[in-house]
Amino acid sequence: MDSLVSTEWLAHEMGASDLRIVDASYHLPDAARDARADYEAGHIPGAVFLNLAELVDPASPIDNTLPSAEKFASRMQELGLGDGSRIVLYDDSAIRTSARAWYMLRQVFGAHHVAVLDGGLAKWRAEGRTIENGRNALRARHFTAWSDAKRLRTKDDVLANLRHGEEQLVDARGTPRFTGEEQESRPGLASGHIPGSRNVPYKALFNADGTYKDKAALTAVFEEAGVDLDRPIIATCGSGMTACAVAFALHLLGRDKVSLYDGSWSEWGADPATPKATGPA
Repeated sequence: MDSLVSTEWLAHEMGASDLRIVDASYHLPDAARDARADYEAGHIPGAVFLNLAELVDPASPIDNTLPSAEKFASRMQELGLGDGSRIVLYDDSAIRTSARAWYMLRQVFGAHHVAVLDGGLAKWRAEGRTIENGRNALRARHFTAWSDAKRLRTKDDVLANLRHGEEQLVDARGTPRFTGEEQESRPGLASGHIPGSRNVPYKALFNADGTYKDKAALTAVFEEAGVDLDRPIIATCGSGMTACAVAFALHLLGRDKVSLYDGSWSEWGADPATPKATGPA
């Protein structure tokens, strides 16, 4: 199974005993949408609802901080996602949250067979494919509690990187937020970006229909932003969500030396002691 699968592929594979389909939709507060209610109103047949809003560390003061390996494994088991499952993720979110679920499953918590549905639910619906409502419950299966901290970066790691510069910083926020022209919506957050960052707005990674751009176009997006694809990268954004779309796009290009600064600007911008830059990269 490729990391990016088409709606045609999924329609052909549906019903396979090892296939699990997961709705990984999550919405920012200003979207005024309820991801669970939307799932229950209409989803791809057989899909279970991941609920990224709850799959966080409740003890962390930072939005969307990754949960412990034990909490993550428990949730996967409840959903019927086991160690041998082939997992296909999709979303119906403006911020492409299936990439966040992919990063958690594949890059941090050790799942081996994980894919993102190209174009998500919107493309599935546009093609007139079957939709069902209600909830699905699958038999619980064992999911090993395991995590790889090498794929994550802390604030201290990023501060150290400002000194040694071994990794590039790539910020997935929109350009007005990156430059500081647009004020942050969260109270108490400074404007601007981490010094030395390159700006690759996550929306630039997608075609008009919500599918990922092809490899040549993705390469051009990163190169035009001044990103050296041969060097390791730390992906960042507002709260660790859209940075995962950058990480997934780099994965599609065969570039997996990518780590996630999970605290992202929610943590960095709230700390008056961290250095900040404004203007273009």
